[in-house]
Amino acid sequence: MNSGIKHVSLYKILSMILLVILAILFAFPLYWIVTGAFKTGASINSTTPDWFPQEWVLDNFRKLFSRQMAPLWEFGIPFSSHFTSDGNPIIFSAGPVVPAAIRWLVNTVFMALMAMALTCVTAAMAGYALAKKRFRGQTLLFSLIVCAMALPKQVILIPLLREMSSLSLYNTMWAVIFPTVGWPFGVFLMKQFSEGIPGEMLEAARIDGAGELRTFTQIVLPMIKPGIGALAIFTFINSWNDYFMQLIMLSSTNKLTISLGIAKLQAENSTDFGLIMAGATLAAVPIIVVFIAFQKYFTQGITMGAVKG
Repeated sequence: MNSGIKHVSLYKILSMILLVILAILFAFPLYWIVTGAFKTGASINSTTPDWFPQEWVLDNFRKLFSRQMAPLWEFGIPFSSHFTSDGNPIIFSAGPVVPAAIRWLVNTVFMALMAMALTCVTAAMAGYALAKKRFRGQTLLFSLIVCAMALPKQVILIPLLREMSSLSLYNTMWAVIFPTVGWPFGVFLMKQFSEGIPGEMLEAARIDGAGELRTFTQIVLPMIKPGIGALAIFTFINSWNDYFMQLIMLSSTNKLTISLGIAKLQAENSTDFGLIMAGATLAAVPIIVVFIAFQKYFTQGITMGAVKG
């Protein structure tokens, strides 16, 4: 009995040590970027690395925020170019003039939040329909969705680019948002969660006179909330880090995302690593905030998904 207790205790200790080591290894790049944003140029380029800044400076952030200025917010109405005489979309500018880095951050947050919201809504509806509705071609449709998960985005890049151009959405945030909405992985994930909804509850709702919309909003959504929380994090991070699609669809300086902006800083200042780290630190803040906000649902979603197999 005592040997068993010692064995379990030793196992827990070794597991904890391993987890701490892995956590340090994964967190170190973020630590290095954040501390590097507050280092001097000499400290960053020193042959002997400074693991902790000897002198905390804000020069990198001053340089980041002293670059070209832009309106804080520009909102382009999708498909509005079809109704204007010059063929240009209708764009509203709002807010004060701010540094370009702030504008890039606002663009990225808007893009990621809109993609997250639209993807969660459409994936939840599609997953529920595939799991609980019976219609002709259901199996074939789900098989196509599973196959689409293995299809690289680069394969459909040219048709997607031509489609966005024909809809007059090229060089707008919507050109990055709309291709993300039909994410096959999101539909697959929501279908797996919807499978666990008891059919008796849906039948009871129909007997009580609830329509499809009321059944979906009042019964289905609360039961798949953990899955939606997990999908929200996946979608936000996927949209935020989708550098390739952003690079292809966006070209104007005011339309750039924070990832493209950092790449532009790197091209213009190839040796100013402090400026680049300051931009990367600014870009990491929203990701951390979103993960903390949805961490509970993310953990529940992963656990429930694993149990359902």
